[in-house]
Amino acid sequence: MASDAVSQNLGTKGIMTFYPTVDEFKNFSRYVAFIESKGAHKAGLAKIVPPKEWKPRGSYDDIDDLVIPAPIQQVVTGQSGLFTQYNIQKRSMTVREFRRIANSDKFCSPHYDDFEELERKYWKNVTFNPPIYGADVNGSLYDTDVKEWNICRLGTILDTVEHDSGITIEGVNTPYLYFGMWKTTFAWHTEDMDLYSINYLHFGEPKSWYAIPPEHGKRLERLATGFFPNSFKGCEAFLRHKMTLISPFILKKYGIPFDKITQEAG
Repeated sequence: MASDAVSQNLGTKGIMTFYPTVDEFKNFSRYVAFIESKGAHKAGLAKIVPPKEWKPRGSYDDIDDLVIPAPIQQVVTGQSGLFTQYNIQKRSMTVREFRRIANSDKFCSPHYDDFEELERKYWKNVTFNPPIYGADVNGSLYDTDVKEWNICRLGTILDTVEHDSGITIEGVNTPYLYFGMWKTTFAWHTEDMDLYSINYLHFGEPKSWYAIPPEHGKRLERLATGFFPNSFKGCEAFLRHKMTLISPFILKKYGIPFDKITQEAG
């Protein structure tokens, strides 16, 4: 995986990367419309690198006492590139405690020379030593005076739903924080209500993504249904439960177009 990856998988155009100027970055909706005009949405994911002058927070030195109310331990079962992920809720902990665990010898990232090596180690060890994920923490780390791309108020119709109708949908029109470590994973899924999702990496190690073009999404669903028939019997939309892991080796084998990219902090 590379930060400027270009797809070589079965003819997809690849995930596009954009570098907006300070002026271009000021209007969120306009810039999203711009990248759509370039066809960025056709890959299922786009990477936008903010201008260097833009900072969402002045300092992160004061977040150690922030509480992660319901961290989860991610237990993965399966084999041969097909896995199911189960989340076991753990006791609450502070960011300071989480950081200590994440950086411990038991949970820290292994040595690697490049992201391809790290990717291989991930899939080889995904069922071992379940990591802990500080997921679904209500709130934002953005400073309140940040105007551009502030995920608390992006100036979209979702803000209108909240302000005018008083309807709050957690994680949809309110922000969530996630604190990850080596091997914490968001399983294959489409976003809630099929909306776009915006993810900013404040600090820490890079985060890797896989994406399937929306036009091929149904092919992934059919493939997953064949491999996980019991999950399908329980719920036809079981991929939305975010429990299903399918390795890129399987996707290549069955001709499902996909791409991958790495997101870095800042």
